[in-house]
Amino acid sequence: MTTTGRHRRAESPIRRALSFSALNTVLSKVGTFATGIVLARLLSPADFGVYAVAFVALIALLSLNELGVSLAVVRWPGDPARILPTVTTISMISSGLLYAACYFGAPAFTKALGAADATGVVRLLCVAVLVDGLTAPIAQLVNREFRQGIRLLVDLANLLVTTGVTVSLAATGHGAWSLAGGQLAGNVTASIVLFTLVRRWPRPGFDPACARELLRFGLPLAGSSLLLVAMLNIDYVITGRMLGAVALGFYLQAFNLASWPVNMFSLVVRRVSLAAFARVQEDEAERESVLARMATLLAVPTLPVCALLGLLALPVVTTLYGTKWSESASVLQFLVILGVVRVAGELGYDFLVALGRSRTTLWLQGGWLVSLGIALPVGALLGGIQGVAIAHAAVAVLLVLPAFVFAVCRTGVRARVLAAAVKLPVLGCLLMAAVVFGVRMLTPAGFGQLVLGGTLGLATYAVVVWPLRHSLKRS
Repeated sequence: MTTTGRHRRAESPIRRALSFSALNTVLSKVGTFATGIVLARLLSPADFGVYAVAFVALIALLSLNELGVSLAVVRWPGDPARILPTVTTISMISSGLLYAACYFGAPAFTKALGAADATGVVRLLCVAVLVDGLTAPIAQLVNREFRQGIRLLVDLANLLVTTGVTVSLAATGHGAWSLAGGQLAGNVTASIVLFTLVRRWPRPGFDPACARELLRFGLPLAGSSLLLVAMLNIDYVITGRMLGAVALGFYLQAFNLASWPVNMFSLVVRRVSLAAFARVQEDEAERESVLARMATLLAVPTLPVCALLGLLALPVVTTLYGTKWSESASVLQFLVILGVVRVAGELGYDFLVALGRSRTTLWLQGGWLVSLGIALPVGALLGGIQGVAIAHAAVAVLLVLPAFVFAVCRTGVRARVLAAAVKLPVLGCLLMAAVVFGVRMLTPAGFGQLVLGGTLGLATYAVVVWPLRHSLKRS
């Protein structure tokens, strides 16, 4: 068989998985987005503030759950069946210990964040940690085998149950409990669907030699994930503690909107990127090529969406959520900058992990967290929730993005190749911004400005990036 033939055979499962992942993300994220609009009109900023406290706790626990060993299933060079029982055992034990710590530590945690009434919501939502401990090893096996069709069905089941339960509870006056209850119900349903479709249920076992090797691989990743979670949630902690639960509710809504491009576009690629990079990790030229293609694939949709969300923040927020959420617009216009950096950083993170540079990612996330720990309180003191957003964006652009580019280039990737990959999307975004600024100067903020600015801006952007259409198809 020729080299070209082998290359095409290697690419085909990645392409197929990427297609299923894209469909999955579009359906699930559009559904979640629509649900969020409904919930914003049923619930108050204070309800979202309470949920934000619980969500911070959940994400922190999930970052430590299974100690990072489940990712070894994706990049294990041999048969993953050998390590799966040990991975399952480590995952189940760690999730049980973490939930116990969460249950007893919840009162102190919520009091520290200025939302003592969130204790029960924290305890309920974080039951999802136990569910994740059971499902993570098998979910990573699905990712390794590029079986994203199964992920599509699992996530759709999660979406339908989460939406139905959450909206029903919110409409009957259950406040923040509705968000936690719906999320947990969806997670339980998704795990059952996953086990049924894969025809594999958790089977614990233990091999001491495997365990030592898994922990050597996983612990740096768990530490890096915890730092990433701390970095992405330290703004919630500072906002809740310094500015209160209502301010946190406004901030959360803006952060959710700013994260939409991350969840919509980055998630599509991340479900296959680690496995794709791992397949070409020994070929320096090929891994640079794959990274450049994925950078283009992410930049084309991410940049214009983030720009429009930032430039038209007020009409976006009031149109979607109503005027009671208008305060979130002042935050959204800066958090979209963070959204762009997060997309780039996550791609770089997966690339470095696939090359075995997990310690590098640990240092990168640690530096990000320390910088935020200094900048965000100053922002909160000087500018409230808007100041927090400005500080977050400044750290991301001035420190984090250059650091990730430097770390990736140290692996042999040329900076000019990365620059060429995003050149047209960046140029198109700049021209689009000029058009939207013109619309803002000539029209009042509202639905009309949103439609006109969005239409003219995207049309301008499309003209610039049109030459990329063939390369995007190949990617």
